[in-house]
Amino acid sequence: MGRILAIDYGRKRVGIAVTDPQQIIANRLTTIATHTIWEFLNKYFQNEKVDGVVVGYPMTLNNQPSEAVNYINPFLKKFEKKFPDIKLETFDERFTSKMAFQTMIDGGVKKQKRRDKAMVDAISATIILQNYLEYKRNKI
Repeated sequence: MGRILAIDYGRKRVGIAVTDPQQIIANRLTTIATHTIWEFLNKYFQNEKVDGVVVGYPMTLNNQPSEAVNYINPFLKKFEKKFPDIKLETFDERFTSKMAFQTMIDGGVKKQKRRDKAMVDAISATIILQNYLEYKRNKI
């Protein structure tokens, strides 16, 4: 069994989280600059067995795609062309940034560190992945 990788894709940064090989626990992996995503994915897929990738897909409160999908959709299309053998799914990422920020507060992260948007993005990817895993478990 391979890992599942989660991507919180943004214009400047990409938060990345990954499961353990048994696909039980979501772990924060890293945050990278958006322009380096393809290099990162190439290296990661060469070194790790990955069963699928989940990309956070921002929805509005009335279940319509938000404006952010205008830059996420081209990423999804390019991903499918570059990695046709890797299962790609989108998952609602509504409120994950707020949840990530609250997680930092609850975890005792100092105010100065909470301003680190890279950390927020990586935690958001972890929340997306954990929610996706729970959805899959409950769906069965």
